[in-house]
Amino acid sequence: MSTKQNGEFDIRGVNHLALVCKDMQKTVEFYRDILGMPLITGFELPGGRGQHFFFDCGNGDCLAFFWFPNAPEAAPGIAAPAATPRVGDWITAHGSMNHIAFNIPPEKFDEAVEKLKAKGIPISPVSNHDRSETQLSADNTDDVYIRSVYFQGPDGECLEFAAWTRPLRESETGHPRPRTASERTPVAA
Repeated sequence: MSTKQNGEFDIRGVNHLALVCKDMQKTVEFYRDILGMPLITGFELPGGRGQHFFFDCGNGDCLAFFWFPNAPEAAPGIAAPAATPRVGDWITAHGSMNHIAFNIPPEKFDEAVEKLKAKGIPISPVSNHDRSETQLSADNTDDVYIRSVYFQGPDGECLEFAAWTRPLRESETGHPRPRTASERTPVAA
């Protein structure tokens, strides 16, 4: 949770993130009926090019989906993670969407985890993020600044429920030197 202000543009959060789905009906059933996000609009694209639907994911932000009749098949491990963090390989290709985290109030986080389980959604172990060497705590201590649980949508998109547990401390607001493309480890063909 940052209190820093953008001095260049008056950006007020995410208007929408657009993903591509294989089956709009299953997407609506998952996001509206299972996760409870209101379907606020949807329309056919001109010229038979597909559909575009928008779900309210809270705070005035939207999650949108395109359905294209000629879209390529999913490419797990390239365009989306092959698994969720703490469950399997979650590295994705440059330019891909790795995951989207939905903000959950900290006092409702455990309840949200239980609801996912009750709805039969496979989830990762809960991650209590801290600044220790492993960056994880077994328990929700005073050092934990955010709690996460990961799961997948109907097209393998990686989703996260995340809850800020406290403001970041001054000692936690720095960052390491940003890495460059020349520091990459080449991927074997």
